[in-house]
Amino acid sequence: MRNTPAVTSAEESTVGLLRSVPLFAELDDAELERFSRVAVPRSYPEGTRVFHEGDHSDACYIVKSGTFRVTREHPDGRAITLATLGTGDIVGELAMLDGEVRSASVETLGGEGELLALPAGDVRTLLERHPEITVKFVAALTRRLRAANERISRQSFQTVPSRVAGVLSQMVAEEGEDGRQVTIRMNQADLAQLAGTSRESVSRFLADLERSGVVRAGRGQVTILEPAKLGNYIF
Repeated sequence: MRNTPAVTSAEESTVGLLRSVPLFAELDDAELERFSRVAVPRSYPEGTRVFHEGDHSDACYIVKSGTFRVTREHPDGRAITLATLGTGDIVGELAMLDGEVRSASVETLGGEGELLALPAGDVRTLLERHPEITVKFVAALTRRLRAANERISRQSFQTVPSRVAGVLSQMVAEEGEDGRQVTIRMNQADLAQLAGTSRESVSRFLADLERSGVVRAGRGQVTILEPAKLGNYIF
C-alpha cells in the first residue's frame, strides 16, 4: 500500500490560497495538494519588477499578499496599466502554458508583496500526468477568456467617465466594504492607465465627482464617499 505524503501546515495554507483562485476553483483537495507541493513562496520589496515584458516564461504567480501592477509599454516609451492585482489574483498563466514570452510586466505597488510561484515545468508535468486536471483547467481558462472578451467589448462602447467610474467601482467591490466609503491608494496617472484614458480626463471627471460629493481626491489617493452613486455614471 502506497503511503500518502503528510500535508504540512504551509501546504495547507497554500491549498487555501489556491482554492480562492478561480482558475483552481474546480479542483478537489487532492489535486490542490499536488500543486501546493511544487509552489514556491517569493517576496518582493516595493518597486521591484517580478518580470519584464518579453522575458522567458518560467512560472505563473498567485498574489499571497500586497498589491502588484501589470503594465505594457509602447515602443515610444509610454506605458499603460492593464490591471492591479491583490490577494488571490493570478498572473502569467497563459505564457507559462504556451511557452511564449511575457506579454506584460509586473511590479510591486505600494509596499512589499508576496507571491506564490508555480514553476512552468512542474505544472506542465502535473497536467500531463493528470488529464482530469487539464480538463478543469481548460474550462476555467475558457471562462476567463469569455469574461475578458465581454470586458473589452463593454469598454469599447463606454465614455471616459463611464470607464473611470467602472474602474473605481471595481476597486470598491474588491475591498468588500459593502457600501461604506473606501480609500483607494492610487494616483491619477495609474487610474488613467487602468481606464484607458489620459490623466487630464481623469482629473476633470474626479473634479466633477468631488463637486457632487461622490469622492474626495487627495495626493496619491481617492476616497469614495458614496460608492453606490458611481453606478449613475456607468453606461
